[in-house]
Amino acid sequence: MAVQNEPSFRASVDLMFERAVRLMDLSPGLEQKIRVCNSTYTVRFGVRLRGKIETFTGYRSVHSEHMEPVKGGIRYATNVNQDEVEALAALMTYKCALVETPFGGSKGGLCIDPRAWEEHELELITRRFAYELIKRDLIHPAQNVPAPDMGTGEREMAWIADQYARMNTTDINAKACVTGKPPHAGGIQGRVEATGRGVQYALREFFRHKEDKAQAGLSGDLDGKRIIVQGLGNVGYHAAKFLSEEDGAKITGIIERDGALVSDTGLPVEEIKQWIAVHGGVKGFPGADYVAEGATVLEAECDILIPAAMEGVINLGNADRIRAPLIAEAANGPITYGADEILRKKGKVIIPDMYANAGGVTVSYFEWVKNLSHIRFGRMQRRAEEARSRLLVEELERLSSDKGLGWTLADDFKERFLTGSDELALVRSGLDDTMRTAYQSMREVWHSRNDVEDLRVAAYIVAIDRVAKTYRSKGL
Repeated sequence: MAVQNEPSFRASVDLMFERAVRLMDLSPGLEQKIRVCNSTYTVRFGVRLRGKIETFTGYRSVHSEHMEPVKGGIRYATNVNQDEVEALAALMTYKCALVETPFGGSKGGLCIDPRAWEEHELELITRRFAYELIKRDLIHPAQNVPAPDMGTGEREMAWIADQYARMNTTDINAKACVTGKPPHAGGIQGRVEATGRGVQYALREFFRHKEDKAQAGLSGDLDGKRIIVQGLGNVGYHAAKFLSEEDGAKITGIIERDGALVSDTGLPVEEIKQWIAVHGGVKGFPGADYVAEGATVLEAECDILIPAAMEGVINLGNADRIRAPLIAEAANGPITYGADEILRKKGKVIIPDMYANAGGVTVSYFEWVKNLSHIRFGRMQRRAEEARSRLLVEELERLSSDKGLGWTLADDFKERFLTGSDELALVRSGLDDTMRTAYQSMREVWHSRNDVEDLRVAAYIVAIDRVAKTYRSKGL
């Protein structure tokens, strides 16, 4: 719910930017250059559907070209507007700078309810939208590379990639014009899970640092921690699944658009996901308590709250009642500027969106590099790794039998050690490294400066500083 005196999402991003810039030594001119959105293209195009011409409005916003190509998702939603797209483009600039992917920030959107159209109609609409952007170089491997966002996925990215290839028949790098494609169409293993996987790696890294946990009044590791997830879309589903299945966390609440499910003993994420696919919502799911007013579950007691759906779900209207000591922003902008102030004063620790959900753009970067190199990761080194590992194992076993030592290697050790890294293993390794390194750069600013109270300001300072350095080195 919107509340009076609540700044818009766009204004929230600007206000958070200002909080960070006040603590930095930037010239006013450079500060203004980094803040503003370079350009926004609005397109209104017609598609003949169901016997008449339907007109759609779409946007592609470029926030910063300090590095090219610029990168950012395309979302399909009825409430897409220029302000929202520009705010998301700005967040993309800072996000890419923070996790050191060599892109500027961009974002796109189409005002449409994807559920209102059949698949073949969506394809016509997507191809026409892509056509309008491609002919203006707003989709291009070297200039502007979109990805999926809310309401879009692998299917839409495959249509866009094919549309680009049809219009640029001699571009050898055509597949790199968009990321988030299905693996058989030039995509990469691990892209669908990437944002949720990144949230998991972000929380793991947070829990490696004793002082950081202490700030949130938490201890130990993720095992047994109670987590409430808002939104079981792509990001929320994967984050909840991995944290519960691999880290031993308990998902005690899942909030969806038709209400919420709660259970003190933990919810079966996979079963709930399948239930939603069949029934369109969580209502009626057996074995858990149903709460019709889902938003109230945001205020329930837990250790970690993961808002993974829309922006502005934690606002001036409910921030005071949020009980979770640690909030990981898996969505973009789920906490408004006003709510952020309230939560900080209450001593809550927030892992900010520009870091927590950067897994998507990180693996998009790997996919883009894969498309430009025209070879899948692991193809050349995997068997060489296995052969080298096998040599070592065989030599150890030979030593044992020669000397009569009588020890043997555990079967599962041999199996794990003798498996070379395939594309998925390499993607996860690269994502884990990226999330760790980025967290440490934020953390260093957070703990080394008395004027930096929280991770969000630390993240903005790291990101803005990197963008500023790039502009300076260009002679701007």
